[in-house]
Amino acid sequence: MFPGGGAPNMQKLLKQAQQMQADYLAAQEELNSAEVTASAGGGLVSATVSGAGELKSVSIDPKAVDLDDLETLEDLVVAAVAAANADAKELAEEKMGPITQAMSGMSGGLGLPGM
Repeated sequence: MFPGGGAPNMQKLLKQAQQMQADYLAAQEELNSAEVTASAGGGLVSATVSGAGELKSVSIDPKAVDLDDLETLEDLVVAAVAAANADAKELAEEKMGPITQAMSGMSGGLGLPGM
């Protein structure tokens, strides 16, 4: 039931939906252009990912390269990439969370299917 018992103002709802869509697209664009860098091994290995989680670069300090112990270097690369991805996911939740919550709250109140 809608507040006041009447039908919702469809023009107002449409305007809110359009604003939410614009906010969503702007946040998505911001995430795609954002970059997050994380490191492992005290900074010996660092990885940069986009806000969308795309691996952009890996940097390895020459001190981390020991031909007799490549397994440690491999572990540091995996750890740096995982940390950067976790930071990118946190950034995405920070940017998209409020918009997603608003959209689900709005659609839940209207009883619209698929939203």
